[in-house]
Amino acid sequence: MDTPGETKLSTIIKRQRVMVPLTLRELAAKAGVSASHLGRVERGERFPSANILRKIARPLGFDEDELFMLAGYLSPGTPIGAESHEGLDPYVAKMLSREPVETQRAIIGILSMLKSLAQSGQEKESP
Repeated sequence: MDTPGETKLSTIIKRQRVMVPLTLRELAAKAGVSASHLGRVERGERFPSANILRKIARPLGFDEDELFMLAGYLSPGTPIGAESHEGLDPYVAKMLSREPVETQRAIIGILSMLKSLAQSGQEKESP
């Protein structure tokens, strides 16, 4: 079942594709994504991954961050790769930004716990 965000995003993607104008097959070819998958995204049957959004952004005339905000992957005004990634190695932050939001949150939580454990271990070792 669609959530309101999925329905809204699917509608935005389809409207933008039609306005550009591109057929579903043309968008699929430009983005390197299967037309059947994009069709399911446009019908709201599938929620696009960050990777799919990244691939379709330019052909649709969006900046990646615009499409990521519409999908709920980023908060307004948050640059790509920066959401909850402060203090991370830039490579790790870049790779993490390619994952779904749920995965990002889980990994950030795990990294926070590990950091906390490491800090408490250092405090115990200090004289």
